[in-house]
Amino acid sequence: MRPASTVRRRPRLILMTTLVTAVLAGCTAGPSVRPAVIDNDGKPDPGGTTTAQQVPLPPLTEPRSPSINWEDCDDATRQRLGQPSVPDTLKFSCARVPTTLDAPDLPGRGLSRLSVVKTGGGPIPLAVVNDIDGEPGSLYAARLAATLPPEFLQKFSLIGVDRRGTGTSAPVQCIPAEIRTDLLGGDPAAGDLEGVVGPARRAGQQCAIELDDSQVAMDSWRAAGDLEELRKQLGLDKLHALGRGDGSKVLAEYAVRFPAQVGRMMLDGLPDPAPDAAAVQESVAASAQATLDAFGADCIARGCPIGDARSAVTAVADRLRSAPATTTDGAQITPGIALYAIYSGLAQRSRWVELAEALKTAQTGDVTPLAAFAEPVLKDSRARPSRLDGTIATKCNDSATRLSAEELTRATTTLRDKHPQFGVFAAQQLAWCSPWPVRREPLPPAGAPGAPPILVAGTATDPVTPEQGTGRAADQMPSAVTITWQGAGHGALSLSPCVADATRAFLIDGKAPVDGTLCPA
Repeated sequence: MRPASTVRRRPRLILMTTLVTAVLAGCTAGPSVRPAVIDNDGKPDPGGTTTAQQVPLPPLTEPRSPSINWEDCDDATRQRLGQPSVPDTLKFSCARVPTTLDAPDLPGRGLSRLSVVKTGGGPIPLAVVNDIDGEPGSLYAARLAATLPPEFLQKFSLIGVDRRGTGTSAPVQCIPAEIRTDLLGGDPAAGDLEGVVGPARRAGQQCAIELDDSQVAMDSWRAAGDLEELRKQLGLDKLHALGRGDGSKVLAEYAVRFPAQVGRMMLDGLPDPAPDAAAVQESVAASAQATLDAFGADCIARGCPIGDARSAVTAVADRLRSAPATTTDGAQITPGIALYAIYSGLAQRSRWVELAEALKTAQTGDVTPLAAFAEPVLKDSRARPSRLDGTIATKCNDSATRLSAEELTRATTTLRDKHPQFGVFAAQQLAWCSPWPVRREPLPPAGAPGAPPILVAGTATDPVTPEQGTGRAADQMPSAVTITWQGAGHGALSLSPCVADATRAFLIDGKAPVDGTLCPA
């Protein structure tokens, strides 16, 4: 492993703009996923140490008088995990943590319950929160435990949190099955989203009926309040935590709400805080295109059978447009669903070989392997709730952007023209929120003054939380210490040994990297 290099920061917008320009101008074999090392005039760094430590990093202290009752749930957790499995050496315990629903019209009232899973033998609890549209935090923590250096599980017990509305924490299940398919059906060649807007309206109406007061209580701000309840019941003076993607947003908002209770925190892929949702989605589309090119370059290096990646994606969409296909269990796969499946596969770097094989078979008409990437959002059951319902509820409650039909059509056309594979895919998420109630409560400004150093990791080519947005979010946090992996995929912690080592040093040893550290791909 090559060592990390360090730079002094300057505004990251320049870096990402340069990278995206290079990506879009490059050949379809894929751009370099290593951005240029640039100097800046950002935070000074005398003596090779971060200057963010105005508040010292708190010590690791063991819990005092915890009130959570843990029960063995090893078999049940392994059944939820499915394949790939995790090592038998990992053992799992489960608990239910009572929290307050705290809906806008019922502040401080209402009972909710948070499901948590513990693994690892260390004495210090470390909360783990994942993306709202990813695996529930309990399962993400289990998989993460299998990849982290052994020192982590000797020092910490990972506490995987199924954030409110997901997993087994009173999951949001309010969208009829046939509407889920339509919500993901935005054809990459379309100039408008008429086929998505109607289903989005019906989904919003049905969720308003099914969820009642809890509809607008599914947001990152209240999820942060749930973590404060968890901290108290774990018996901790400070909350130590890992977050990925939207899970990082929950921890960032925790730091705003409860700065005095912030322990050692690592945020892996912090979402863009910009209020213009259309601009944020354009960044997502650009990063998805860049990740597709990185995937294509990786494919060529491995000699995989799909040829040019962009052409392969276009060929699959064209085939499905002229002759819609069904999976072996009868599910119809449209170009929009296929694109969602591809996007999901690009985000999961560990599944790139599987994605390449799925694209190969889809070009011959067999879409079942590709459809497996979309299954977690399309299928819904008591044991495995669809991730789409909780995603829409949370993201729409977190965003104040609501576009008119005219604005949505204009944004869709612009995104499609700029990003042929993923522009419409990104735009359809703007349509999801059109009928959703707009947040009425003002939130305090971002930044978390008074919090100790918080480690923020970015990935140069991340299709879910683009590095540009992660940098913008970190720049709002006075105590942020940044490290960037110059690779591709979503989340750096489980993919980059360099980031994993820096995270170990930060969380266990209390040693922050130099702000602006770059980890090689």
